Amino acid sequence: MSTSHVLLGLLAAGPRHGYDLKRAHDERLPRAKPLAYGQVYSTLGRLERDGLVEQRGQDREGGPDRTSYALTDAGRSRLTEWLTSVEPPAPYVTSTLFAKVVVSLLAADTGTATDYLVAQRTAHTSRLRELTAVKTDRSATVADVVAADYAIAHLDADLRWLQTTLLRVAELHREVNT
Repeated sequence: MSTSHVLLGLLAAGPRHGYDLKRAHDERLPRAKPLAYGQVYSTLGRLERDGLVEQRGQDREGGPDRTSYALTDAGRSRLTEWLTSVEPPAPYVTSTLFAKVVVSLLAADTGTATDYLVAQRTAHTSRLRELTAVKTDRSATVADVVAADYAIAHLDADLRWLQTTLLRVAELHREVNT
């Protein structure tokens, strides 16, 4: 995820200060890793340096001064460019799950690899149930449901792959060890 592009997108609605941007990020991307305040402010500094945002004043609402930032024309152009560019499918498998399965096949016996696959399948199934509950929760926002749908689709793909690999583990172990 590009934090700078997400912040530009959040600023498209109008000027905001760092605290509002962090809160909006965490609310609008509910299943994403929450942003740290330091990350928000350092990213705003880079965006300002690059001419993509500009300061729009300061306000004080019962606390320290807060600087508001707004998109510049260059920032709006950069955001539009990012939003209209298609993300290429990842050229490499960069999943820790994939790496652990391969290493368990290389470094351990068939039973260890099988045990790991079964335990991982159990963890994925549990997480799938949690996310399905989010979708049926009446207090869930549209952002919550969209995030749950995304995560469920990925978990489902992982579960199918885990099951296929589990069925092939003995064959894969023989192949890797020859």
